[in-house]
Amino acid sequence: MLEKSFMLSKFRGTLLGALVGDCCGAPFEGQPMDSGSKLILKKNLDKLEGPAFTAPYKKYTDDTAMTIQTAKAFLDPKGYSQKLLAKNYVVEFFKEPNRGYGAAVGEVFQKLRQTKLSDPTGPAMAQFNGSGSYGNGAAMRISPVALFCSNKSTEELLRLVKETSAVTHTNVLGVNGAILQALAIRQCLQLNPNEPFCWKTFLGELKSHMIEVEKENDPDLEANPNAYEIQLQNMESLLDNRVEASDENVLNLLGHSVAALFSVPTAVYCFLRHTQDLSKETDKKSFRNTLEYAISLGGDCDTIGSMACAMSGAYFGESAISPALLKHCESADSVGSLADQLHKIIE
Repeated sequence: MLEKSFMLSKFRGTLLGALVGDCCGAPFEGQPMDSGSKLILKKNLDKLEGPAFTAPYKKYTDDTAMTIQTAKAFLDPKGYSQKLLAKNYVVEFFKEPNRGYGAAVGEVFQKLRQTKLSDPTGPAMAQFNGSGSYGNGAAMRISPVALFCSNKSTEELLRLVKETSAVTHTNVLGVNGAILQALAIRQCLQLNPNEPFCWKTFLGELKSHMIEVEKENDPDLEANPNAYEIQLQNMESLLDNRVEASDENVLNLLGHSVAALFSVPTAVYCFLRHTQDLSKETDKKSFRNTLEYAISLGGDCDTIGSMACAMSGAYFGESAISPALLKHCESADSVGSLADQLHKIIE
């Protein structure tokens, strides 16, 4: 077992990493990331990590807004419940609807409010002609669940991931994306960054879990019942250099869209790509490179950056994140405080 103080650093690194990826990726979301844009990104991050200067906060998006509300649901004095989680999301959405929420999830929150939360999962189940959303909205906010379950069984983790996801996402691809993200974060929490890191072992463990998860998929109902296993195999080909790890190949194989299947594996890859050879990279350099690379892939880069940096922060701890950079991210102090509180309740 890692020391309590070290685990606290990992908890803080997880939520603060998620915040940094979101805040820094948001200005580039949906932009074509050509060589010029990538240079602007690099200079922007260099400036934020450099000597202190006065600048407006980089605002967070719905990714962090919902992550905060997820954490608060597990910290509530009366205890977590699915209905409380749904209420948190609805109240937050109508308080600040301009955080970049998608239209579909906005409709879910409208219906939840109209029905006074009588059925916390009903509106999500009815979406897209009853198929539910396969987007990455459940995965992007799942890090507090991984932290809460850091000392619990895998079965309990899976149960809570499914339950929290179902408020907005009921499609198996959306839910399994959240499961993959939560499992990856928990693996990062359990590893000591002062010991050698083996990406093959990390990926092998993830794959074995996802094979078991996807065994529950109905092959008669799902067009691709082992979709995440295939994505993890694609990731292995890139990391093993069986396929050239060019941006074009990464995007063709893994994707960068709002679909969970084509963004959560990409985030895992971003983390592993910059953690596989720590003899060449310090922890701070690895976190920064994970952040920059995830955003440089374009597409839904704030969410991919948030998920990838949550893993990097969970693995290395808070010390890997530039304090100067954190000062430019909205609500960093309060997000760090939520991590402290989550750590305290699971001790």
